[in-house]
Amino acid sequence: MAGLLSVVYGLIAYAIFLGTFLYAAGFVGNIVVPKSIDSGVPASLSQAVIVNLLLLGAFAVQHSVMARRSFKRWWTRIVPQAIERSTFVLFASLALLLLYWQWRPIPLPIWTVSDPIGVTVLNLLFWAGWGTVLVGTFLINHFELFGLSQVLAHVRGRPLRPPEFRTPALYRYVRHPIYLGFLFGFWSTPKMTGGHLLVGIYFEERDLIAQFGDRYRRYREGVGMLLPKPKRPAMEESGGTAGRSLS
Repeated sequence: MAGLLSVVYGLIAYAIFLGTFLYAAGFVGNIVVPKSIDSGVPASLSQAVIVNLLLLGAFAVQHSVMARRSFKRWWTRIVPQAIERSTFVLFASLALLLLYWQWRPIPLPIWTVSDPIGVTVLNLLFWAGWGTVLVGTFLINHFELFGLSQVLAHVRGRPLRPPEFRTPALYRYVRHPIYLGFLFGFWSTPKMTGGHLLVGIYFEERDLIAQFGDRYRRYREGVGMLLPKPKRPAMEESGGTAGRSLS
């Protein structure tokens, strides 16, 4: 029964994440959703910046703290190991839902592109960015990243394989294709406003270095964070993924 409940919990957490992810594209792109990054009654610039930074900070703190190995060691004394990842995904989704709900628009224009070709190119880059995010998650084991593999392994009584290091497809050229995809998704817009510019990203590689040591350091030296580096001699390949600990 405990195993079955963990699967149900994992599926619910994943469904909430999936809805949150789909809403994110509409939120940033001002498409379909009832509340988007530029919709709503604008507040004063100072109030909007403060509130939005607090919302972004809440998500960044949740995402960073709950991903730390030291926190996980403490957290799994309370939360069963099988649903630890699903709980992380659920909390991250709730933090994003709070951001969508309370976000204050900053309509300050940064740029506006009206040329049809330019608009088309930016819209294609927007969708390519979100596609890159999704593809990047599957390259580093989508279902393990979002907790489903853990709960299914628990109900089957099978241990998960330990993390391994490899650099599949996009990870051969940039260390963080998911973040690169987010950048395109956030900033490829014909109407750039202050709200778009305020959206930031958080990078953290300490866990990867701690987990994979010199192998990840060599990988970091040869592969750019967001843009490919000039071609170098072929790097050593191995099993798992560079982005395995992206949390």
